[in-house]
Amino acid sequence: MGVPSAKFYRSAAWIALACLVVPMFASYYFDDMFSSISYLFENPALTELGWDAAQYGFYASGYSVLCVFGGLVLGGILLDKWGVRVSGSLFVGMMVLGAGGVLWALLKGGPMSLTVAYVGVMLFGLGSEIAGTAVTRSIAKWFKGGPMALAMGLQLAIARLGTAFALVLSPKLVQQLDGHVYTLAETARPALVGMGLMALGLILWAVFVALDASAEKGSFSVTKKKADAPEKEPSSSDASPKSDKSDDFRFKDVLGVLGNKNFWLLGLLCVVFYSSIIAFKKFAGAILVPRFDIPAQTAGWMVSMLPFSTVIFAPLFGMLVDKAGKGTRWMIIGAFLALAAHLLLAFAPAGVPFWGYLSMILLGFGYSLVPAALWPSVPKIVPDKVLGTTFALIFWVQNLGLMSFKWIAGVILGKPGNGPVSVELMFVALCVAALAVALILRRTSATHPELQLDTPNK
Repeated sequence: MGVPSAKFYRSAAWIALACLVVPMFASYYFDDMFSSISYLFENPALTELGWDAAQYGFYASGYSVLCVFGGLVLGGILLDKWGVRVSGSLFVGMMVLGAGGVLWALLKGGPMSLTVAYVGVMLFGLGSEIAGTAVTRSIAKWFKGGPMALAMGLQLAIARLGTAFALVLSPKLVQQLDGHVYTLAETARPALVGMGLMALGLILWAVFVALDASAEKGSFSVTKKKADAPEKEPSSSDASPKSDKSDDFRFKDVLGVLGNKNFWLLGLLCVVFYSSIIAFKKFAGAILVPRFDIPAQTAGWMVSMLPFSTVIFAPLFGMLVDKAGKGTRWMIIGAFLALAAHLLLAFAPAGVPFWGYLSMILLGFGYSLVPAALWPSVPKIVPDKVLGTTFALIFWVQNLGLMSFKWIAGVILGKPGNGPVSVELMFVALCVAALAVALILRRTSATHPELQLDTPNK
């Protein structure tokens, strides 16, 4: 009996991707479900929940706690030791369990609600980050030798659509009403929607696990194969998904990753670039409203241009990286666009919303370009057997930076006399650092062509 057609192999890879993106969509939605309705916590008397802004900030900071204090590194090692199906299922389950804890706290209320929600968001945060690592590792496995950057771009775009969905939907679920005291049920509406998305994501993750197990036995591939070609023994150069067993992984391989200069360059680019955008989003209202004299709802729509733009441009830029290569050049361009955006946010004429919209357009382009080139570069610098650990270590560095720069941004804005320009100077500095690292990566690519950082993926 002949080997299934190339079309069948490609279809299996795209079906796997479709299953993987839904848990990430749900994760991004749940993480940002309160971003556009944070006015609920301006005064504890506004809700039966009784949280104030400081308590909400404490809750939000819980996302990164377990990630920073070793959870991400341990999770990455488990991915390489136990494989994506076992470890990924563990952490997807942790993500759903943590989200359930947050929902329970919001519905139950009471003096312990903040503590329960904080524990829940810690579990949710670690589960989400390792689930994201498992998804990225799985895409790298399924699309090796194929349109990897496109697949990663699509996953990133759909995940960020979850953020956009939260920014737009939450104000409709919890409408702003003057003098209204919001009940526990009203406050929890965004979380109820989030749990529905989590349930769907959990089901599709189970479908992916079954498909991945079948792929291991049937040797699916995303590369072109001739129909009815004679079967051959798989080799290390085959582009089919590799065995989910990681028998060759050794803990000392982690030291090899930490000693890899290119790992630190990609990790540093990740932390400074993402901090200039993600930390900015958390304080976007405090920056955009006074700078451009706009109402909070307009500011919400303005900042929602970031995730919406990546839905279109992340896959397109992924295709560009796949076909044209030159990944480090796209990193440079993306970092430069982010720098231009924050310079406008800091120094453009005040009270003119046009400059805010233009800044979001530039930032959206940068937010699509850099990740489209960065993430497909990671499998090029380390062996496959430590790929999960490498992604996890990069996410660990990212979370450490995000936690730090969110805190620093809050401190800057909280000091008397400081305004949006003061905190924007920090974001400008981060973009300058991102541009410098991207230039170093460009030089590294030129002096070490064997890394193939600027080589097309197909």
